[in-house]
This record gives sequence, structure tokens and C-alpha cells, in this order.
Amino acid sequence: MTDDAVAAVGSIEHKAFESPVYDVMGGSSRWDVKIHEHGLIALVDVMPRLVPEGQTADSAIVQAARVSYGEGTKRVNEDRGLIRYLLRHRHTTPFEMIEFKFHVVMPIFVARQWIRHRTANVNEYSARYSVVPDRFYVPTVENVRAQSTSNRQGGDELVDVGTAQAFLDYLNKCQDQYAHYEQLLEKGVSREQARAGLPVNVYTEWYWKCDLHNTLHFLSLRMDAHAQQEIRDYANAMYALIKPIVPVTAEAFEDYRLGGVHLSRLELDSLRSGKPMDTTNKRERAEWESKRAKMGL
Repeated sequence: MTDDAVAAVGSIEHKAFESPVYDVMGGSSRWDVKIHEHGLIALVDVMPRLVPEGQTADSAIVQAARVSYGEGTKRVNEDRGLIRYLLRHRHTTPFEMIEFKFHVVMPIFVARQWIRHRTANVNEYSARYSVVPDRFYVPTVENVRAQSTSNRQGGDELVDVGTAQAFLDYLNKCQDQYAHYEQLLEKGVSREQARAGLPVNVYTEWYWKCDLHNTLHFLSLRMDAHAQQEIRDYANAMYALIKPIVPVTAEAFEDYRLGGVHLSRLELDSLRSGKPMDTTNKRERAEWESKRAKMGL
């Protein structure tokens, strides 16, 4: 590096520390939320971590947007208005300027749903390298759900207490496999093969780093009432962790995504005409009725 370059860097560093800055995590190394008996989700880092005093990480969205749109953004007289405009009109790139890193401990069946969101950087606990801890997810008797009659992949109403207890007994028998797992390890069976007999309610853990845009997409799906309750518990906790860091974006997210209703062309036609939706698809009709109820129609 030349002397001029060194001098320039020194000047930049000096200017960077002239303005007071604020740590969006308040100087904490992590924020933890306990989930169920053995699980947790922790926010361990944010980018940007330091923002100008009096601002939030939302400022990184505004900064990126104003570089991109240049003079055109001068019509927006406040940062909040710009962020709401960006989210409302699905201008996603500025929201990718913020990143969150989480430490998550969850049952494997939750992790397998979670990993379908392929827009994050993930590093998971290795059961080839380390012994799987003796941690299993077991719901309470009051939270064992019956198979939904309208949703093939979900449960809704609760089963009777006797059936719920029978399910918990079944899970206890599955957990008995852990003792066999330990015995086989002691006899010299490789960890990578011994793990094959463990049930999917055993816990795994990972670090999950994702930008704000894709985090909001994850949350919009996994906070939804149709998502499985166990992953919704993690999603709700995740949202509670990031909301104070990007409060303006969170407000817009609640207004336009969580609390909003997206209408298809067929649904708009039905709304305008007052006639039933022009489709023979039962699921589409049911979804339209659900939206109508949400809108109070």
C-alpha cells in the first residue's frame, strides 16, 4: 500500500469515529429466546452492527436505496416513507443490505422444514463428528393435534386425552433408541452410522445467516397460521428478536405482508362483479372465501 493510500485510510478511519455511533444490539454478544423444553433461537450478530446515533439498522436500507435511485428519491421526504414504498412495491435489493446471524437449536423435523428456505448461509452440528446430545422434543398432552381434514400436511383440532397420551408413549419408546445409540458407540460403531436410528424429534442446531429480505420471506410463510405450530414458535421468536433492530421495516412488513391480502386476477374479477369466482378448483374457491372473510365481505 502506498503512503498516499495509507494516509487516505487513516483519514477515513478518523472521520468514521467523529460521529457518535450506536450498537443495535446494545453491546450484548447475543439475545436468547428459549423455545419449548430444549430449544432456543439466539440473535448473535447483525450487519450493520453500528449505526449513527439516533438511528436504527433501517438506515442501511435507506442508504442503499438512495444510492440506487439517486435524484429520484428526493420526492420522498422521510426515511420511513421510502422504506414503506420499497416494501409495498417489492423493491427487494435494499433490504438485502442488512444481515442477521442466528444460533438455532431445534428438533430435526423442524430443521428439515427450515432448510427448504435455501437463501441463507447455514452451518449445522455434525453428528458424524460429534455425539448427538440426549435432547428430544415432546409436546404436552394438551398440544397433540388431529390430522386436518382440509390440509393434508397439517393438524388442527386437538385429539382426546387418551389418544394424546398414547402418542406420548410412542415418542418415549422412540427415545429409548438413544440408549442403544450410546451402547453402539461404546462398542465402536461409527458415529456417522449409529445416528441413523435416531428419531426426528432429536435436536440438532446450526448457525443461520440471512439477509433481511429473505428473512422476511421466511417469516411471512412460517408465521402464517397454516405453518406447523412448532416452526411458528421459532418464527415468532425470530421476529421478536429482529423487530427492535429494524422497527420501521417491521411496521411496513406487518402492514403490507402479515396484515395484507393479495388478490389474484380471478379474485379481483369476482370482487368487481359480485359473482362467484370463475374457477372449478375447490382449493382456489376455499382460499377466496377465506380472504373474503378476512376482508369482512
